[in-house]
Order: sequence, then C-alpha cells, then structure tokens
Amino acid sequence: MQRIRLRYTKRGRLRFTSHRDFQRAFERALRRSEVPMAYSAGFTPHPRVSYANAAPTGTGSEAEYLEIALAERRDPAKLRELLDESMPLGLDIIDAVEAHTSGLADRLTASVWELRLDGVEPADTERAVEAFLAAETVEVQRRTKNGMRTFDTRGAVVSLEVVPVSVAAAADRPLDNACAILRLVVRHLTPAVRPDDVLSGLRTVADLTPPVPAAVTRLAQGLFDEESGTVTDPLAPDREAVTTAPSTAAVTADAKAPEGPAA
Repeated sequence: MQRIRLRYTKRGRLRFTSHRDFQRAFERALRRSEVPMAYSAGFTPHPRVSYANAAPTGTGSEAEYLEIALAERRDPAKLRELLDESMPLGLDIIDAVEAHTSGLADRLTASVWELRLDGVEPADTERAVEAFLAAETVEVQRRTKNGMRTFDTRGAVVSLEVVPVSVAAAADRPLDNACAILRLVVRHLTPAVRPDDVLSGLRTVADLTPPVPAAVTRLAQGLFDEESGTVTDPLAPDREAVTTAPSTAAVTADAKAPEGPAA
C-alpha cells in the first residue's frame, strides 16, 4: 500500500465551501481520475482518506493537507495533475509527495494567517497590535457547541504585525481601497485560537472594529521552528527521505553481488 500526501488550496469564492463540501468534491475527483484507492475494512468500506486540520468555512487557504492510501503505486506528480484537473477551480491540488514518515498531523503545530481589514487605517491597526502584544492575556468569548467559552488568545499568538499592502497576498479582493493587512502566526493549541478570535482580542484591547468582515487567508501551516520563528513545510521530511534513502536497485545489486575470494 502506498500513501500519498497532498497540499490543496481554497481560493476565491470556494473559500465558502465547508469541509464536507470539499470532501464530496475530492471523492468525485478520485473516481473521475480512476485512482486505485485502498479501502477500509468492515461492512461499509470507504476510501482511506485522512484530512488534517481543515480551515474554517469562509476562510481562504494556500496550505490544506490530506493523505490518501493507494492499492497500487502511482507517481505522485502525475497523480496530482489528474486530481487537480478533476477539482473545481479554486480547490487546487498544488503539491504531492509519497509518505515516507509518520505523523503528518503532528507536524501541523502552527499556522501563518493573513487578515485583510478593509476600511481600517494602518496606523490604527498598528496601535491595536502594540496593545495586544503588550498584554499578558487577552481573553475573548466564543460560542461553542457546549455554550459560551472564555479563553486567552494572547498565549497562542507567536507574532502579529501590520504588513504593507504591496507584499500581502490578499488575492481574493482587489487592492484598490485603503486597508490594513495583518500577518499572524498562531500555535495550534487547545482550545484552538482562530483568526477571528484574535480580531475579537484586538477589539477588546483597542476597540479595533473593521466595518466589514475581514478577508482571512491561511498562507502556511506546519511545524513551528522555535529557533527561526518560522513555520516549516510539513512535507519536507518526506522529500528529504527520498533524497537520502538508497535506491531499491542499488540495494538489490549489493545484495546479489558475489563475495570476493577469501584472503
């Protein structure tokens, strides 16, 4: 059985698709592409697909991940092309690697988010960010399935800054109006702190309230590197395993090589 790890996006209007909507679209793409899926055991077998830390409905993303198990081996690059052709525009399969390591979900420990605040002056946003970062705790409330819950947003935020519009991604809306762009790195803790929670925290500490909903995009997610302060590519260990492992042909040749004459 071969395991393939895929990176996909949610762009444009497709940011409003739910996780279940994506699952249905992806399962259709698997059938159209005639991917030889491995199936679970039991009375109701289903394709072996594992999703990891999906972004909330309404947020865009450049870094969503999943893993599939195949009954027959396939080239990851060709498989990516086939699946991408069968997916709706905006739900794009942009990377694929064969899994050579365990624990993909364990490597998704932080996310980089970009928040576009239309109608908000950058100077006001700078002051709000300074107040947020200076606070030891910033408590907010969010309604969950178990009722209202109060939790600290400050502890999960590794970095928060206002970036120039010229370097922002913000591809889902034209940049023809004045606005502030926030770049945010958040650890994946329990309870999970989402970008809208941080916006609630900015409102709490500095009364920063955008006149329209923020456009939120996940730019990256992966293992947080404490030394560099960056979020690393979670598929990199699988790529490195391919380049460092000896080839099967070489191992076979070594195994069959006759021994030399005894000294």
